[in-house]
Amino acid sequence: MSFTENILCTKSHEFVLKGEPAIVGLTDYAIEQLGDIVFLELPEVGDEFAKGDTFANIESVKAASEIYMPVSGKIVEVNTALIDAPEALNEDCYENGWLVKIEATNEADYEDLMTYADYKEELE
Repeated sequence: MSFTENILCTKSHEFVLKGEPAIVGLTDYAIEQLGDIVFLELPEVGDEFAKGDTFANIESVKAASEIYMPVSGKIVEVNTALIDAPEALNEDCYENGWLVKIEATNEADYEDLMTYADYKEELE
């Protein structure tokens, strides 16, 4: 089973993999649209965000963009390897390219997210 079969996606191209902790990142489509990633700013462990809050910033050769939290929660781990090598996102935005792991605080936040299949369909 592939990683994408289990993720839920937002209209703004973030994904969350439900679990303890939940894993948050950017979809392959978002990475493709951005092009070569040159900078990534991530939050600190312990920071708390509500669903829809900007929690990170990303810059590519094409654009700068804010990244929004798909579900409310508290940051429990940050993928610090990406801060030093943000271009790694271009190779793998899922298994090794996740951005943060969070302790989700509101189960209802998952209800309006799309499955990866629905997300891909909406992009067409």
